[in-house]
Amino acid sequence: MEYMNQSRNNLKPQDIVILLKIIALGEQSWFHHTIAQELGISQSEVSQSLNRSKYAGLIDGARKKVNKLAFTEFLMHGVAYAFPQHPGPIVRGVLTAHSAEPLNNIIHASDKYVWPYAKGQERGQAIEPLYNTVVEASLKDKELYELLTMVDAIRVGRAREKEIAKKELEKRIQNA
Repeated sequence: MEYMNQSRNNLKPQDIVILLKIIALGEQSWFHHTIAQELGISQSEVSQSLNRSKYAGLIDGARKKVNKLAFTEFLMHGVAYAFPQHPGPIVRGVLTAHSAEPLNNIIHASDKYVWPYAKGQERGQAIEPLYNTVVEASLKDKELYELLTMVDAIRVGRAREKEIAKKELEKRIQNA
């Protein structure tokens, strides 16, 4: 009957967010409840997410250390297909993708992409974040914010933007 339960092992967008949060923490120790609190996700969802990531080989058996090589490979080649995004209408929000740091220092584009957010200071085309709590969590964690914006550049960018984002993201993950 194990084959009947395969869908519970399928990755979800919040799994990427949680793994990026762990990367952003670097060598700091963390617990399920601290990740849950900082991301605005329930503790049980964090636990389920880490189980899915373990099943996919993106985190170690103890569910503590991200498999940087496998996770980088997934982000470089899979995230845009697993969690695609297309720019939406012009809204108020928080900059993302090539419109945000660090990519906006490298890529100069006239179009702006934002995560919809009522308290946001920017206007641009809406990009749905990987998870609904991402904006609030990112405002409290610059490292997480930058990792998420680079993932968004891979999800929505043109070829040049994607390549620049991939190089920068890979460098940060491998050095975390």
